[in-house]
Amino acid sequence: MSCRIQIAQINPIVGDVAGNAVRIITAAQQARAAGAQIVLFPELTLTGYPPEDLLLRPEFIQRVETALTRIRTEITGITIVLGYPLQTVGGLFNVAGVFRDGAVLAEYAKQQLPNYSVFDEKRYFQAGTTATVFMQDGIQFGLSICEDIWQDEPTRQAVAAGAQVLLNLNASPFHAGKSAEREAIVGRRARDHGIAICYANLVGGQDELVFDGASFVVNHAGEIVARAVGFIETTLMIEIAASGLIETSPSPALLQQEDFELATVYSALVLGVRDYVRKNGFQGAVLGLSGGVDSALTLAIAVDALGAKQVEAVLMPSRYTAEMSNADALEQAQLLGVATQIIPIEPAFQTFLTMLAPSFANCATDVTEENIQARCRGVLLMALSNKSGRILLTTGNKSEMSVGYATLYGDMAGGFAPLKDVPKLLVYRLAHYRNTQATIIPERVLTRPPSAELRPDQTDQDSLPPYEILDVILQLYIEEDHSVAAIVKRGYAEEMVRRVTRLVDRNEYKRRQAPPGVRISTRAFGRDRRYPMTSGF
Repeated sequence: MSCRIQIAQINPIVGDVAGNAVRIITAAQQARAAGAQIVLFPELTLTGYPPEDLLLRPEFIQRVETALTRIRTEITGITIVLGYPLQTVGGLFNVAGVFRDGAVLAEYAKQQLPNYSVFDEKRYFQAGTTATVFMQDGIQFGLSICEDIWQDEPTRQAVAAGAQVLLNLNASPFHAGKSAEREAIVGRRARDHGIAICYANLVGGQDELVFDGASFVVNHAGEIVARAVGFIETTLMIEIAASGLIETSPSPALLQQEDFELATVYSALVLGVRDYVRKNGFQGAVLGLSGGVDSALTLAIAVDALGAKQVEAVLMPSRYTAEMSNADALEQAQLLGVATQIIPIEPAFQTFLTMLAPSFANCATDVTEENIQARCRGVLLMALSNKSGRILLTTGNKSEMSVGYATLYGDMAGGFAPLKDVPKLLVYRLAHYRNTQATIIPERVLTRPPSAELRPDQTDQDSLPPYEILDVILQLYIEEDHSVAAIVKRGYAEEMVRRVTRLVDRNEYKRRQAPPGVRISTRAFGRDRRYPMTSGF
């Protein structure tokens, strides 16, 4: 005797409980038709993850209960292991429930509630305290949920309760290198306790977060025996012997070279944009295409996410725009098959200067005039977005956002920021990577010095350290919380470090007003990093 388990790596929509129930029922029917005895869904599949303060609404919890009744009623002939919130007299719990033919066989409450980084589960849930096992085809299955597998105690409890196989439900968000981290920790749990583990992970974009799926199964020796493709809805079938052992040969190791990491980051950016646009009902995307590398990469991501027909690129040259910038932008748009229009900003810019001339009398030209140009472009792009129903994608990167090298209501205007968590040097690496798939970014875009082109002969390095230095300082200060003194000890000039860190601290107010963007690092702006705008630190 054996048991076939199908992992259903699906993409729910947060809050769409009725729609998610239909997705669950469909996936369960398909798993049954494929010969599975158990279908395993990720964490909180019924509500989507994270549901945040929707969990505080009684009506939302009532919809969950209604949907659970429908799922139990409509699905027969297969055991369903599903994640959902459960309201009890003792509080609200993050639960994995086991249903078969209308009956509730077991319910397990998540024990380890993460309350760090992007997680805030202690705001909503009470923690479970006990292991849960159920029998299927002569095999004892244990349950755990996401963070439970990162700590040893829940697995130890499940094994002590008799579990031979552990079913682990996850809503584990992506960051670069996350797949290897997961596989290492789950493999260690399996080896330490001699138990096979099925790891089911959510897939899809949800605001800043991207869930990459990449579900997998490890045998009792901690070897990976099956992997699901990442970043897409898919299934993974595994057969488990009556002894609880998996006889399948181990899968090849993940490729840990640079191209693999770049591929996963790029896939995360594409999925994040696609789901934000589609789940929020936009008709496509529009963006300003400058001939620089940031807008070039953003356009590539948008086209890969939505298709060329759903994307429009707008060139908005000024008196300072180099002719090669226009040429490169048009070349890329042609290579991708994207519709373009050209709207020079000179008339609007000159009108603003004329209107402001009395107020600016006897004042030297400075960054004010540069910002007016950016805001002219922002107004045009937002107007096109409003009129077309397409979301405006901003093109700024993490390096710029860190030090405030962006204009409020100008190049920061928009609804979503694909590169918000992508440092400048990584922008170049991703652009080169995308060109290895097909050359769609002109070579000159990747080799010329970066410039905002807001004054004559301007380059980014006029006012910023070289990105090879800047990005390292930002990494140490923002993502690793190093002090100025600690960064200086790494060999960087103290004056430069102090200037960069002051810029980071002073520009929190800008980041608070920036659109959301895809999280691909361990410390993105927003949910990850919450600093006061007013601070004497």
